[in-house]
Amino acid sequence: MFRHLSILVLILALLISGCGLRVQVPVEGRVGEEVSEAIKIAVPETQEPLSLTFKFGAGDLKLSPASGPDLVSGSVTYNIPDLKPEIEIEDATVIIQTGKYNLNGIPNLDKMKNEWDLKIGPYPLALSIEAGAYDGDYEFGGLALTSLTVKDGASDVKLKFSSPNKAAMDILRYDTGASEVSMEGLANANFRAMIFNSGAGNYTLDFSGELKHDATVTVDSGVSNVTLIIPDGIAAQVSVEGGLLNVSAPGWEKDSGGVYYQKGSGPLLTIIVDMGAGNLVLAR
Repeated sequence: MFRHLSILVLILALLISGCGLRVQVPVEGRVGEEVSEAIKIAVPETQEPLSLTFKFGAGDLKLSPASGPDLVSGSVTYNIPDLKPEIEIEDATVIIQTGKYNLNGIPNLDKMKNEWDLKIGPYPLALSIEAGAYDGDYEFGGLALTSLTVKDGASDVKLKFSSPNKAAMDILRYDTGASEVSMEGLANANFRAMIFNSGAGNYTLDFSGELKHDATVTVDSGVSNVTLIIPDGIAAQVSVEGGLLNVSAPGWEKDSGGVYYQKGSGPLLTIIVDMGAGNLVLAR
């Protein structure tokens, strides 16, 4: 659960020790009994477009659809008092964030627990997730997202749209560090534009689902392994830029300009890939 954060903390400890500063390793005093709390947030009474933001530090974050009537419901479990979630509501803006953890030395991360299991109601809203080193499990099928923004650090994330998004999504943006990210059912997200920026890591973007209109995707990645899954029947073209990049595209056609494409009916999916180095796989 905290393996990504453990690496970061170890690096920090080494840097501090190299500067001649004294640190206490580990700090266990702040770890206490597990606390489980119910979360229930009603839909704000406003005519303004809803905005929902999750600010999560480290641990396990699970988000999935609810049938209502609440905007957010579910439970959180933690064993450090400082991690108690804080909720801010101002007009149409709702923010749920991890409490500020006062780090006095290097904690024993094996004993820390921070788990959120929350459900989101089917109301039109702009959803944002800001997270650190964590594990994420997201199911957004059946929601009504007008935009989706994810910004995280070293993470292990599985994101799905198992059924169509019920609102037109202006943009889907994902920015991540050195991570493992799998995104499935992306055609169901109903976006017009998607931006995916990443550092080193392994990434799978699966565009299965129902593509309702033309959409453009930009992928900008460092030294990484990227797999793009575009099912048969979806009209698609993929432009690739990169220096030391290996491209595997079995079954795909390639025009004189170096653009990979597959024929299909319906809307066109245009993908632009810019990778410094690594491996790119075009699959079906």
